[in-house]
Parts: sequence; structure tokens; C-alpha cells
Amino acid sequence: MKRTGVPLTSRLSAAPLAGRGTRALGAAPQQFQPSPPRPCLLAWALTLALFLGGSGAVTRMCQSQEYGSPDRGEPGDAMIQAYLAAEADRLHAGFADDLKSRAEWEARRPAYREEYLHMLGLWPLPERTPLHATMTGTIAREDYLVDLLHYQSRPGLYVTGNLYRPARVPAGERLPAVLYVCGHSYQGQAGNKTAYQSHGIWLARHGYVCLMLDTLQLGEIAALHHGTYRENRWWWHARGYTPAGVECWNGVRGIDYLASRPDVDSARIAVTGISGGGAASFWIAAADERVQVAVPVSGMADLPSYVNNRVINGHCDCMFLYNTFQWPWARIAALIAPRALLFANSDQDPIFPMDANERVSNRLERLYSLYGRADFVDAMVSIGGHAYRADLRQAAYRFIQTHLQQDPRPILDSEVDLVTGEQSNRTYPIPTDRLRVFKGEADLPQDQLNTTIDEHFVPRARVALPAPGQFDAWKGQLVGELRRIAFRYFPERIPPAQVRPQDQGHAPQLETEPGIRVRLFQVTNAVPAAVAAGAGRILLGIGDSELGKPFIESLRGLGQAGDVVYLCEPRGVAATRWTEKSPPNYVRRSHVLLGRTVETGQVWDVIATARALRARHGADRPLVLVGHGPAALLAAYAALWEPEIAGLILRDPPSSHMEPGAPQFLNVLRVCDVPEVLGMLAPRSLTIETAAHEALERVAALYTAAGARAKLVLSARE
Repeated sequence: MKRTGVPLTSRLSAAPLAGRGTRALGAAPQQFQPSPPRPCLLAWALTLALFLGGSGAVTRMCQSQEYGSPDRGEPGDAMIQAYLAAEADRLHAGFADDLKSRAEWEARRPAYREEYLHMLGLWPLPERTPLHATMTGTIAREDYLVDLLHYQSRPGLYVTGNLYRPARVPAGERLPAVLYVCGHSYQGQAGNKTAYQSHGIWLARHGYVCLMLDTLQLGEIAALHHGTYRENRWWWHARGYTPAGVECWNGVRGIDYLASRPDVDSARIAVTGISGGGAASFWIAAADERVQVAVPVSGMADLPSYVNNRVINGHCDCMFLYNTFQWPWARIAALIAPRALLFANSDQDPIFPMDANERVSNRLERLYSLYGRADFVDAMVSIGGHAYRADLRQAAYRFIQTHLQQDPRPILDSEVDLVTGEQSNRTYPIPTDRLRVFKGEADLPQDQLNTTIDEHFVPRARVALPAPGQFDAWKGQLVGELRRIAFRYFPERIPPAQVRPQDQGHAPQLETEPGIRVRLFQVTNAVPAAVAAGAGRILLGIGDSELGKPFIESLRGLGQAGDVVYLCEPRGVAATRWTEKSPPNYVRRSHVLLGRTVETGQVWDVIATARALRARHGADRPLVLVGHGPAALLAAYAALWEPEIAGLILRDPPSSHMEPGAPQFLNVLRVCDVPEVLGMLAPRSLTIETAAHEALERVAALYTAAGARAKLVLSARE
């Protein structure tokens, strides 16, 4: 692979000359590097610490590639981190399947594209509704113009942007266009687009139409990128909602706008941006084949980096899709092939570290070689931290010029009209308030859905009751879709857990899957005569961190003559609990990068434990699960996937996955909600005690449709 910037092999020797991104004595003024938003303050603080710590600190970072030390404050930290790392490595290795041949890659590509869009919350593709593009003003300079505009990528989802274009264009000429997607730079009410204005100016002066977009969170109508990073909106996982999908769709509709303009050549469109804009460049270019050139700057690492080395902790939610279909991460970038792609990064960037950069670059080069177009993918490595520098700007501009204007000459004028100075004393080519699309709060649209788009962007399933005689077909369709997009990593049948040696005086440990151990307690013993006769049930209670002794006492009270009663503590509970810090919620967020959630793993534990108990006590004893609160839903989903579970006793299950504290499973609300899951347990015996009367009515209707109403015992309490 040809390197347009500093070659990978020379980056360490060149580092002292580069000054690690600092301004040398007598050097030209350094461009203002946009300040990061709150979700990335951890990363920014680490970068600053590295610089202040001297070259030794930077060297250690480059060697270890870790984003901070692993948590070790709780007993389950080492277990869950080793498990996540092993799963990340397994998925990462899957990219080898994409390199077998061009024919195989092309055969899989249509399915890959559908999976990719689904993981962004964009499949089926939303309707391309009218954009209602509106200009609110124009700034005229001698050789370029800036239009202030907004459009609606979906009704009520407003996108604010600045359109940079040449001041003089011959009549009828169509120009190449660049969609510039912005990184994390807080610029207040003016929007983060204003921090990157020098790029739009340069492109307009060189014959491009450049549409520079605000992001969802840092635009003029400020919304949220941090639902799971900081705000504990775990229902985002159940909804399949990620702000990455919004940024992608806003960009796709931005290309719709550019292509509609009479001064734009729709066959010559590029996309670029840094950091969050680098990630969005990948999202958009992979989704929209009208993009002929992609230049993401510091926008992608890979699963071993994000998960094993905890680099996910330095990123907010807009940087990730939910890996429902368990992809190796580089496959996202591979969807751009064989179109022109420059993969640009910095060698001391702690949130896009060099080991990941080299792995992704290598994979892209190999995939492009299947097309015989290795010259259409390139890598550029700059010396320094997470920021733009002259070489990055020059490489990006030159790559775009080469592929859109067939002009490969070196760029000599990149350091003009830069934003300079420190945060308290910045100088902008165009004052930021002049670039505002909505001039004041009173001008903001009253019908905007930006601030609540997480509640609307991915539609929730609306499930009709089955027609008479159609319960089995109705259930089969829902179960099939749940397996496809929520429990995809489950095998057809989860094997029984294996008993592992335990320390003297401790409860037995069961290994439910490689690397995961849980605890099992026997609460009561059956009388010997009943055991010999095979009488009674196996009652298996599901513990969680909130239940404690009252649950154990109620579990013991459910036991009848001949019953054996157990308590299972699935992963993350009590002796296997792990550190939970919000932000960055490392464990929960890492799970979705591997196509699962914490609760999906806990359901696995319950099933594996139930099967082990059945093997121990014999097939004649029916096994009944007992769960209270959120654990009641773990029991319900376990029964959905394991036919040996004969019945359930549930108290106060959440009535929806939208409730605070409810267990979350990827994409489940795109299929159904809690009442449908409980109803699908028919014809098994089900006892529910709850105050959620409306949910009980729907469960009763489903059991009736299954012809099993007598198997349902409902206790509605006030």
C-alpha cells in the first residue's frame, strides 16, 4: 500500500521532528484544534496527560495501546473482561472469510449491506421524505459564498449546515461536491460546523461545493449522543437505536440535497471529517454508493482495540453501531471498496491507536486487492495526537483532488484561513455567530424532533394478536425474528453447565460457557423418600443484586413436599459482580459491540443451570423457574429458548423493556415487548403476580388464543 503521509515504518523516527503536535519556535501559527465534547473529555484528558508526561508516557501508550488500566475492584472484573476479549478476538478473526475471493465477497455483499443498515437502525430504509431545504442567509466573500441552510432528513429531524461554494461558476458547469461531517467540538449555539470552516473555505476556493453539517448533539438544536455512555438509557439497546444511525441518515440526505443542485456533479461526491466526523464518514460512505471518495480522519479502530484494550471508554455512542450480526469491525470500511478510500490517522492518538490502525489498513489493502484496485485505498499516518495538522489537511485535499478532479499535485496552500488561538482567544475567518442558521432561540422550529429522536428514529414493533387457530404460526414468526436479531449468538440448544471445583466452604461453581462461572445454592432438600420416588419439582430461583434474603425466604416458601429448591446467581451478581462506572459503562457497552447484552448472557446462565439440574435430578422432575422483578424476565426468556423448562412463577415483571431497570436485549422492541414474550410461553404453566393489569390482559388473551388459558394463573394486586 502506498503511503501518502509519513510511512508507518518511519513514524517513530520522525516523531522528534514533529514536536508531537506542539508549535515549534518560529513556526507558523498552529490551527485551533476543536475542543472535544463532554463524552470525550476522558480521551482529551488522557491525551493532555501524555503530552505533559513527556515522551516516555507516549511511548508506553504506543506499546500497550490500552485506554487506562483494567478494573480490578470487584470480584467479577477479571472474568468478564477475559470473556469479552476472547469473544472480540473470535469475531475479529472472522474477516478472513471476507478475503477468500472477490466472487464470494460480491455474493455476500447485498446481505452484508442489509445487515449493516439494520445495525444502524436504518433497515428497512426510511422513506425519503421531502427535505424542505431552506436558506436563511448567505455570506459573500470575494472568492466564495456561504449559504446558511437547514433541511429535514425526516419530518421534524432538522439538520443545520453551511454550504460553501465558489463565488463565480460558469453557467451550466457542474462541480464536484464534498460532504463534510463534523467531529466533537463544542461551539455553543453556533453549532460544531463553525469549528471546521477552514475546510469549507479551502474546498470552495478550489472548485467544490462543500456542505458542512452539524451533528445531532453539537448542532444548533442540541440533542444527545450519550444515552448509554452516561445517561443510562439502556432501552436504546432494546430499540436498536444508536445516534450513529442518525448521523448516517442525516449525511445520506445531505447527499440527496447536493445531488439535487444544478451546480453539483452527482457522479463526483466525497465525504470527509475527523473523529466523530471520521466515524460518520465511514457510516455514510458504506451506506451510500454515490460517495466516490471517502477520507475518514481518526474515525475507526477495531474490536480488539475497543473491547480488549477498553478504547471504547474514550468514545460516545455516536461512534458505534450495535453489532447484531457479529461482524469483524473492518467489514464496515470494506463495504466502501472498491471506491477511493484514504484511511488517515495520527500515531499518538489514544482513542484510535496505531495497532488498530495497522490491522484495519492491512485488511483494507487485502480486500481492495481482490478488485485489482489496491491503488484506490491508501493510508496516511501523521505524527502527533488526536487533531488536524498540516499534513493531514494536505493529504485529505490531495486525495480528493486526485480522485474527483484528476489533479494529483501536492497541496501547497492548506494553511490559509485557519481557526487559530486558544479557547479564550480564538480567531475565526468567519465569526461563528454569522454562521448560525437559526439566529436566535425564537427562530428554532417548534416541530423539531431532534431532542426526542431516540424515541422515534427506530420504529417499535406493533404486534397484533394472532387470528383464531394461528397462534403457533404467530409465535413461530416472532421467535424466529428474536433469534435472528436479539439472540443470534445462541446455539440451537444451550448445553448444560459443568460443575467446576470450588474452594472448601464455598458454593458450587458452574461453568455455563467458556470463561463464565456462576454460583448455585441449594435452598431446601427433598425428603429421601420423595427423591427415591422421583416426586416433586425442581424450583430454580434467579437471584439478582437487589433481591437478597427476602427472595430466598419466599423461594423456600414455594417448596412443596418432594421439591428441591435452588438459587442461581447468574454472571454479574454477587460473587461475580463487576465494576460499573457511569460513564463510561464499559462492560454493558462492550457487550453490544459483540452482538449481545449483559442480560442475554444471564439468560444463557439460567438455561445452562436449568439443564444441569435436569441432568442431575432426572427427566421425571419438572423444572420451574422463579423470578422477581427484572429477574422475572430473565426467567421468561430462558423458558422461551429452553423446552425443558416446564413452568414459571413470576412476581412483578417489568411490563415493558422501556421501563427503568428492565433487562435489555438487542433489538427486542423491533420485534415485540414483554406481554408478547410472556404470552409465547403458552401452553406451559405460568403464574404471575403483578400490579400491571393492562399487561396481564394481553397475556391472558394470548394464552386464550393458544388454547391454554387454564395454564395461566394471574394475581393482579394493587
